[in-house]
Amino acid sequence: MNRLGKALPPLASLMPFEAAARLESFSRAADELHLTQAAISRQIRALEDDLGVALFERRNRGVFLTAAGREFGRTVSAALEGIAAQANALRQEVHDGVVVLFCQLCEAFYWVMPRLASLNRRHPELEVRLVTSTRPVVEHHDYFDVALQTSGRPSGSHALAFTASDEIFPICSPGYLAAQPRPITLASLPEHCLLHHEADPPDWFEWDSWLRAMGNFAPALGNGMVFDSYPLVLQAALAGHGIALGWRRSAEHLIQSGQLVRPLSMSLPLDNALSVYTRHGAQPRAETLALLDWLQREFRRDDQTTPA
Repeated sequence: MNRLGKALPPLASLMPFEAAARLESFSRAADELHLTQAAISRQIRALEDDLGVALFERRNRGVFLTAAGREFGRTVSAALEGIAAQANALRQEVHDGVVVLFCQLCEAFYWVMPRLASLNRRHPELEVRLVTSTRPVVEHHDYFDVALQTSGRPSGSHALAFTASDEIFPICSPGYLAAQPRPITLASLPEHCLLHHEADPPDWFEWDSWLRAMGNFAPALGNGMVFDSYPLVLQAALAGHGIALGWRRSAEHLIQSGQLVRPLSMSLPLDNALSVYTRHGAQPRAETLALLDWLQREFRRDDQTTPA
């Protein structure tokens, strides 16, 4: 006897319900799934009829989850996410010797890439696949073994392996600094064109926080430029558009090459600025352990060679 067939609700209704419950809107669920609002409504009505429970209250041209709908929504969402994650893992199943590193775009470009030769020398047997994003790892639904991102960004249920320190200080192009009529000071920073990274949700250290940490408790921030990704902030600084906040591990290579300079020496150290994760539910792999060991070694080597 097919017990699942008798117990499961209409499967075609689950994705429309999950979207409507997550978004709390039939119309937004319809847009997301490329269906009509009427189709979403029919599927959810069929699901409610099958369960014998109202999942939504319909009033004043709006829909609101009932207590039963909210609880069932969590169950359906978790189940569909699990199926999707396993399907992705099967589609992208890695073979022995391959390790996948998910990394913020900026750290990937300015920190990981210049060091890959070191990883190849230490572990010539490894094939590293680098996956980048400006979004946090919790929004990455494809396969990875190890993830590197700024601490404080959402990480879901992925397991924290270790953290690393960093420090934040102002950076600008040599041309911008040379064009200033007088030296840049902490007090004068708000008078300059400051380059901002506006993250959503806010999970990034910004100018107001940095200035307060440096003792400027009421910074009068003037006109500046706002970007939705940190790589764009760095590019704006390289182009001479203003002063950015530099994260040492990402900006050090640009400073050493002379493309960027530090207009003043003040710096804010952060003990646990970066976090390294392993994928939730992953079985230990030799490739993963080798990558984790290399990352820790590189972070320590950075700390030992950075001038005090």
